[in-house]
Amino acid sequence: MNSRERVDCALNHQAPDRVPIDLGSSSVTGMHVSVVYRLRQALGLDEPGTPVKVIEPYQMLGEIKPDLWEEVGVDVVGLMAQATLFGFRNEEWKPWTTFDGTPVLVPGGFNTEPEPSGDILMYPQGDRSAPPSGRMPYGGWYFDSIPRQEPLDDQHLNVEDNLEEFAPITHEELAYFGNEAERLYNGTDKAILANFGGTAFGDIALVPAPWLKHPKGIRDVAEWYMSLVTRRDYIAEVFERQCDIALSNLQKIYGVVGDRVSAVFVSGTDLGTQNGPFISNKMYRDLFMRVHRRVNDWIHEHTSWKTFIHTCGSVTALIPDFIDAGFDILNPVQCSAADMDPVVLKERFGDHVVFWGGGADTQKTLPFGTPDQVRQETEERIRALGPGGGFVFNTIHNVQPQVPVENLLVMYEAAREVGTYPIQ
Repeated sequence: MNSRERVDCALNHQAPDRVPIDLGSSSVTGMHVSVVYRLRQALGLDEPGTPVKVIEPYQMLGEIKPDLWEEVGVDVVGLMAQATLFGFRNEEWKPWTTFDGTPVLVPGGFNTEPEPSGDILMYPQGDRSAPPSGRMPYGGWYFDSIPRQEPLDDQHLNVEDNLEEFAPITHEELAYFGNEAERLYNGTDKAILANFGGTAFGDIALVPAPWLKHPKGIRDVAEWYMSLVTRRDYIAEVFERQCDIALSNLQKIYGVVGDRVSAVFVSGTDLGTQNGPFISNKMYRDLFMRVHRRVNDWIHEHTSWKTFIHTCGSVTALIPDFIDAGFDILNPVQCSAADMDPVVLKERFGDHVVFWGGGADTQKTLPFGTPDQVRQETEERIRALGPGGGFVFNTIHNVQPQVPVENLLVMYEAAREVGTYPIQ
């Protein structure tokens, strides 16, 4: 099989020739730029000192180029929006060096000038006349959002303020998605995972809107979470209005993209902690399920795309609701969280949902385990989640900084070796 056939087979709960592999097709299945650099060096793909592009500055994710696809065995590519989370585009590249000394290229809108403290501040749309929306502490690896919450007056809350970032798609954006889908589809044999935006309801990484210069409405993280209880009607109206806009945009996007896309990233809203969901099933059904179902139903009725939900943590109690809401794919499958045993997940839900992730633990095993421990865990996860299809191999969320390259090489080697069907 080629990569696209392999992924589509797995997404339809059929056994392909081997387990498909993802690296870098989304903002939650990638790799920190410092690790991409060291992996490329270890594989002999670059001369020492050759910089790697930072394609997602918020999490400092590195570009996964076609030569690395081939070395790893990647089967999926990402169709992502033009702008980064800070609102500037990946263009006008310039050199920079991370705090650990990794040579990188960053977009022109990326602020490379440190504060007196050594921190790096990031500005929405690269505009330094606006208040900063992100901070990388001195010696750090990523950016933290800086909430810019204006004083709230519950008597004058305006739903429009929390809808500022959701608007009818422009002709330029449509042309971009159409051209990129055609380029990726005809220029590679990879399956395409698309993230068109606009369908993530209450994604806490997006609530502060780090790409907006002066965001209004509820933008503070703690205030937003409390509002799920104290301002539920307000949040529900935001979601419904957002959903109306999203469905209109999806119809236009499908008109230019068609069925070149294999799967679409619908939701990245984290609903789990290490020990269990942090919302009840009732809250999920009352606030989230209706809009999730509207989006998923439209996609299934009008396209061939599979729908993708990302939520970290222990979410076993919510998986039946995700299935009822129409999701086809669950990511990142955080097996290290409570009640997320991969064998049990496969037995209970494997006929109804595709597991995309779960391949290796990025919190403990990959950064701190030995190569033998990494190999053992990788083999165990593939044997648990892979039989009968319905599994795309990826680490549990993005590969973090300082992961030993030896562990990565062993992980991908084991994935290719053990992932051949029938899985033994």
